[in-house]
Amino acid sequence: MKTEIIAHRGSKSNRPENTLAAFEEAKRVGSDGIELDVHLSKDQKVVVIHDDKLNRTTNGKGQIKNFTLEELKQLDAGSWFSPKYKGEEIPTLIEVLQLLADYKGILNIEFKTDRNIYPGIEARVFQLVQNYRRDLPVVYSSFNHESLIRLKKINPEADTALLLWERLADPWRYTEQVGATAQHLWEASAFSETTEQLHAHNIKVRAWTVNKPKNMHLAFNMGIDALITDYPEVALDLRRSFENQQQTNLT
Repeated sequence: MKTEIIAHRGSKSNRPENTLAAFEEAKRVGSDGIELDVHLSKDQKVVVIHDDKLNRTTNGKGQIKNFTLEELKQLDAGSWFSPKYKGEEIPTLIEVLQLLADYKGILNIEFKTDRNIYPGIEARVFQLVQNYRRDLPVVYSSFNHESLIRLKKINPEADTALLLWERLADPWRYTEQVGATAQHLWEASAFSETTEQLHAHNIKVRAWTVNKPKNMHLAFNMGIDALITDYPEVALDLRRSFENQQQTNLT
């Protein structure tokens, strides 16, 4: 089984995270999937940014929920990373879906509802995907598992994944209870018997955030379904080498 490579917040290692520049780079290198994070603005627009505050990745300050989209669009979301990306904006989910119009991989949308609930965000996000990229394979994840339960009520066929730091006892029971098809585990938790237990119950395991080559190799050897990484190009190169070696061993 091939371990898929999912670009964490786009190509986060060499582009400002969660920007169109990062997603474009993730496309360019051939990532199997792209992961991003969503919040709601004051005027209920779905915007793509990781933190609930603007301080770290823009020249603004304060909670995203307190700004309209028009106000958010005035901010610089690239200069913090490099002067080369001055003027890069906080994208809307619509803009990302339009950028991915010809993308054939997986899109992992994380609801950032563990700090702010954002009533209605699940329905808004799902409708945007239906409107702009109905054909795109989308996995919805969150540390707030109530968000995933709400989404399943909107669309029982939605593909959902539990985000977890810790390992659970009998991990398949809870996963099946909330109707999820996967666990997205912190790499230390994924590299354990939990993966074997989940696979035995046909539940996928995607490990985050796998940035060290030795851990990428471990993921390949364990048959982890996907690794979410800041270095998609590195992971793709290592996977090619791994697959070539596997083929050589068979001949």
